[in-house]
Formats: sequence, C-alpha cells, structure tokens
Amino acid sequence: MLREQLGNRRVRLTDSQHRRLAAKAKAIGRKLPGDFATIVTPDTLLRWHRRLIAQKWTNQAGTGRPGVMKAIEGLAVRMAKENPSWGHRRIEGALRNVGHRVAHNTVKRILKSLGIALAPERSKTVTWTQFLRAHRSTIAATDFFTTEDWTTRGLVTVYTLFVIRLETRRIHIVDSTPNLDHIFVTQAALNLAHFDGSFLADATHLILDRDAKFTNDFKSVLAEGGVDPVVLPARSPNLSAQADRFVRTIRPECLSKMIFSRQASLDRAIRQFIEHYHAERNHQGLGNELIEPQVRTNEGGVVRNERLVGLLSFYRRAA
Repeated sequence: MLREQLGNRRVRLTDSQHRRLAAKAKAIGRKLPGDFATIVTPDTLLRWHRRLIAQKWTNQAGTGRPGVMKAIEGLAVRMAKENPSWGHRRIEGALRNVGHRVAHNTVKRILKSLGIALAPERSKTVTWTQFLRAHRSTIAATDFFTTEDWTTRGLVTVYTLFVIRLETRRIHIVDSTPNLDHIFVTQAALNLAHFDGSFLADATHLILDRDAKFTNDFKSVLAEGGVDPVVLPARSPNLSAQADRFVRTIRPECLSKMIFSRQASLDRAIRQFIEHYHAERNHQGLGNELIEPQVRTNEGGVVRNERLVGLLSFYRRAA
C-alpha cells in the first residue's frame, strides 16, 4: 500500500531512519528482507548497515584523517614559529603549496589550541636563533679564559680576553693580564671598535655575559664605536656557544698540557695556538674545513709539521 501511494517517488530517509532500518535488516538477515522490505532493496539496507558501521568507528577515532591532520598541524606550527609575521591565511597558502588544503580557520584553531600567538603578537618578538641568523655576518662574541701562571709569589691567575666572529669563527686575542681592572677592559673596547681595521670595525653587535668584568665603561665605549653590546640573560651559556666552544678547545688542546712560569711564555703559546686554530685545524662547525683555506694538491709526499714541541701537529704536502 505504501509503495502504491509513493509511486515512482524516491524515499528520502534521515540518518536516524537509515540506522533503524539497517538494524532491523541485520537482525532479520539478508534473504528475508526481500519478503518484507519492498520500499528499498535488501542490498540497500545492508549497504546502509555497512556504512553506519564505518561511521561509528570513524567517529570513535576522531573526525578527519588523523595522520594527515597531524602532519598539517606540525607544519602549521613550524611555519608559524619560523615566520613570525605570517598570519593564518598566509600559512594556509603555504600549506597549499606543499599539497595540504585546509581552511584558514583550521590553521587559526590549531595555533590557538597550542598557545601560539597570532601574527601581530608573534612578529613583535624575535627568537635568539632569528637574531643570530639575521646578524651573523656582523656579530661577534667575547669572553675571558684564565690560566694559572707560576711566579715567585706562587700561582697567579692571568685573564685573557678574546673575541670570536660567529660567521667565520676567526679569533682575536685582545690581551692578557694578571691585573684585571676597568682600565684594562676600557682600553680593550677602544682597541676593538675605534680604529680603522680593528677586529670589530665592521661589526654591529658583540655578545657578552653578565660578568662584572664587562663594566659599564666597556659597554659605553663599544656603543660609541658603533658596536651594540648584547648582554645575555643570567645562566644562559648556550646562547654564546661559539665563545664557550673556543674555551673548551684551547684548554684541553693546549693550555692544560703546559706549565707557565711567566706571562711571556703564555702569550707565545696562545699565539701559536691561534695560528694553528686558523690555518691548520679543521672545524666541524664549518663543514670540517679550515678557517683559512689552503691550496690542496695530491702531489708531493705528506709531511708532519708541529708547533709547541709537538703539542700541535698538522699535515701538508711537501713542496
């Protein structure tokens, strides 16, 4: 009777009705619905049943494509962190460029859920990595290392001030003294930044820690010479990793293997090490290359050269 009233019109059912009919059909079995259900075919009922099962497990696992959405989320976060000025629409476009189509509101929701500020706020802050990347060619770092020198008065601590250029890793030994005071560091700042050809003549920033040895006069003289002193936060040695790495190189490779009875011998050892450091020692941070590249050849025998009575050695081709 219902089929007669409907004629050829298609029956449109809601999902709820689909579920009820599919459940009834499953309970009866595949053959019997043909005798009872004439509005829809048995195959249709079973297809609804299978589809609803799939929907159930999809809903339990979460909406969307979990693996793909996780990848999109990771990329969105990465793009936001690496590009502080990018808004959610810009990130949406960048995601599309790498094959992910996602609404900009989805990007906005992802960033908000992870506590990542929107572009106007992010662009106001600059990470340390971004700062170093932006100024790498004109930035340097400075620090002291100490050596114990035997004298007639016993052991005396000698302070050596050095500067390292971050891009090239080139080292400049400013001076060494057992009498460290504000006069020493002020003169050091003058020598570093106030003369043509000085080590920081083309530098814009100098990284230094909060050590009281770097006096206000030291910082002021640098600033007057066009070099902005960048004082690190407390307890943050990793922010000046290159300077710290140099100290951890010169000590075990040179200074800790020698005993000094006068400052002149210390100064000579440091000079020898710096020459070795620049022209004869390979650096992993520079792709295992030399700071001062040498002409390479396969001709001639390989000979060993040494400094500081064999403490430092290197190999070259004989001329």
